[in-house]
Amino acid sequence: MKKFFAIVLALSLVFCLAACGKTEAKDTDAKSEGVMTYAEYMDATLDSEVVIEAYVQAKQAYSAEYGNTSLYLQDKDGGYFVYRIACSSDEYAKLTEGQKVKVTGYKSEWSGEVEITDATFELEDGNWIAEAFDATALLDTDELFDHQNQKVTFKGMTVETIGDGAAFLYNWDGSGTEGNDLYFNVSKDGNTYNFTVESDLCGSGTDVYEAVKNLSVGDTIDLEGYLYWYEGPNPHITSVK
Repeated sequence: MKKFFAIVLALSLVFCLAACGKTEAKDTDAKSEGVMTYAEYMDATLDSEVVIEAYVQAKQAYSAEYGNTSLYLQDKDGGYFVYRIACSSDEYAKLTEGQKVKVTGYKSEWSGEVEITDATFELEDGNWIAEAFDATALLDTDELFDHQNQKVTFKGMTVETIGDGAAFLYNWDGSGTEGNDLYFNVSKDGNTYNFTVESDLCGSGTDVYEAVKNLSVGDTIDLEGYLYWYEGPNPHITSVK
């Protein structure tokens, strides 16, 4: 009889731990009081204060001069770009991939890019890394905007010339040098698009920076990055295969 009760107690403990684990995961994904859902954030008027909770997917280089960085965030409903959020170098080190943060700032728009500015943040419990959304079929459609700032992929793209037979330029007009942003053109189904390797995100010497420098016109490639917007889609690319 004692053995029977011991088995029942053990099974109860297992079920309790499983249930507790599920509750904890659910609470981690839940929005805190006063925090906007992604839909509420998108419906908010420009220049209004916004409060969101999301997970760090990538961060740009830390600016010691200004004490800030820019963040690519995402939750399970959408993506966010936080422009030049103030932080110390120690705080910057804690903004690791997947880290959950609460951000308070102002909804802004610049050349079509919806972003959060003048922001502060708090670290929160929780960790989640988004799977890249395949946005290839949405190129040249209005639906692509719905995925702005998300981690996305574009597959089977063809490298096109960006001027004088070149496969890439340093800066948008070719005025830059090693270490500046890289711009390159790719096409799909007869339409050509301009993509960027943002040097503050993936600088000289990174795999993607070197991969773009080695592209040839006519190459077929798969791309991954963040769906930034500048007068239309201008993805910040982080991987080229």
